[in-house]
Amino acid sequence: MHPWIPNSDPRVLRDLLRVIGVDSVEELYSDIPEEARFRGDWNSLPIGMGEPVGEDVVVDVMEGHLSRIAGLRAPPFMGGGVWPHYIPEAVRHVSTLGQMLTTYTPYQAEISQGLMQALFEYQSLIADLVEMDVVNTSMYDWSTALGEAGLMSMRVKRGRKRILVPETMNPRHRMVLEAYIEPKGGVVDVIESDPSSGLARVESLEEKIGDDVAAVYIEYPGYLGQIEENAELIGEIAHRAGALYIVGVEPISLALLKPPGRMGADIVVGEGQPLGIGLNYGGPYLGIFAVRWDARLVRQMPGRIIGMTRDAEGNRAFAMILQTREQHIRRAKATSNITTNEALMAIRAAAYLALLGGEGLRRVAETIWYNSHYLAKRLGELPGVESPLLESEFISDFIARMPLEFTKVSRELLGMGYAMGIPLAGTVKWLGERDGLITATEVHRKRDMDGLVDAVASIIGGV
Repeated sequence: MHPWIPNSDPRVLRDLLRVIGVDSVEELYSDIPEEARFRGDWNSLPIGMGEPVGEDVVVDVMEGHLSRIAGLRAPPFMGGGVWPHYIPEAVRHVSTLGQMLTTYTPYQAEISQGLMQALFEYQSLIADLVEMDVVNTSMYDWSTALGEAGLMSMRVKRGRKRILVPETMNPRHRMVLEAYIEPKGGVVDVIESDPSSGLARVESLEEKIGDDVAAVYIEYPGYLGQIEENAELIGEIAHRAGALYIVGVEPISLALLKPPGRMGADIVVGEGQPLGIGLNYGGPYLGIFAVRWDARLVRQMPGRIIGMTRDAEGNRAFAMILQTREQHIRRAKATSNITTNEALMAIRAAAYLALLGGEGLRRVAETIWYNSHYLAKRLGELPGVESPLLESEFISDFIARMPLEFTKVSRELLGMGYAMGIPLAGTVKWLGERDGLITATEVHRKRDMDGLVDAVASIIGGV
C-alpha cells in the first residue's frame, strides 16, 4: 500500500468503485477491444528486470502491440458531441505560431496585443454565427458551458431553482449540469419527447413550466441529430413563465439553420470542436458561451471578455474586461472559478471560421447534410434495419435500429476496420439495445459510406 496513492488501499479502492458504480477496475476498460489490451507481465519486459521501466520502453512495447491490430478503413462514424471533421493545414499552422501557442489568457493580458486581438476576433466571429451580442473567450467544452449557464440562470432568476431540459439531451452533458447546479440547490427536470420524432413535446413543457423554473434548455440540433422544429415556440413559453431560454448548438449546422439569436435565446452554449479542433482523445475542446445584450446577463457571464478600446495616444487597443473569475476578483463576488481558458482552441476556431468564411462554412454544412442523409438511406435499405429511425429532419447524427444488438454489430464492424456509432440503450426510455447513433460528416467519402453499408450487410445477412 502506498500512502500517497489512495486506490492502492483495498478498502479505499472498494469505496471508489462503489461510488463510480462498477464492480472492478477491469470494468473501467470494457470499451477497449480485447485485442488492443496488453495482457503480459510488465516485469518481463526486456528492460526493467522487475524495476519501473522508462516511458520510451512502454511506448515501444505498446506501439509494437498496436501495430499488429488492423487500422480503420474510414474515419469513425461516431459523433454525439464531438465529430470527425477536416482541419485545414492553415489552421494548424496559425495555432502553432510561437506567439499563439498558449492555452492560457495571459495575466498581463494587455502586453499581448496580438493574442488579445485574436481572441477578440474569435468573439466577433462566434457572435456573427449565433447572432448573439456578447461572447466570452471560451469555456472548457459544451458540457461545462451548459453547467455555467445553469448556475448563471439561477443567479439571474434569484429564488428559482429548477431547469427544464429535453429528454433526448446528451446524457453526459446532463450529468455535468446536475453536478454544477445541485450543490446550489438546483434541480434538473425533464421535458418528454415524441418517440416518433425525438422532438420535445410542447404540452409536456407547458405542464412542467412554473414560477420556480430558472431556465429552459434545448439542443439545436439535438443529441440524436433531430432539428427542433418548435424552438421558437419553446422560447416563447419559457419567457411567458419568466424563465431564461438556453440553446445548445453545434456551430457548423448554423450555416444552414436559423441562428439561436433569431429564436429568442437569452444564453447560447455549444461545442466549438468542429471548428478546426481534432478529436484529441477527448480534449481539449472549446465551450461556446454567448448572451444577448442585457446588463443582468452580461455581468453574470462566467470567464472573461476581450474588449476593443483606445490607448492613451488614441491608438486602437485591446483589453480584458469583466474579469469575473475568482483569480481576478474576490471569491465571494466571482461568477465562476474556471481557471484555464482554452485560448489556443479559441484561436483555432477563429482561424477556421476566417479561412472558410460564410460561403465555405455553408458548403461544409451542406456536405454534412447530404452525407448523413445518404448513409441513413443506404442503411435503411438493408433488411431488418430501420434508418433513419426518427421522422424529424436531421443533420450529421441519426439513429439506426439494427436487427441485432447494436453493440454486437459495432464490435464486429471494428474487426472489419469500421468504427460505427454509439449505443443508445438506456439513453431515452423508448430506445433499446438495437438502437445506435451514427454520424457522417464532410470527411466521409462515398466509398467510406458504401464500405460501411456492405460491412453491416455482411454481419446481419444471416438474421
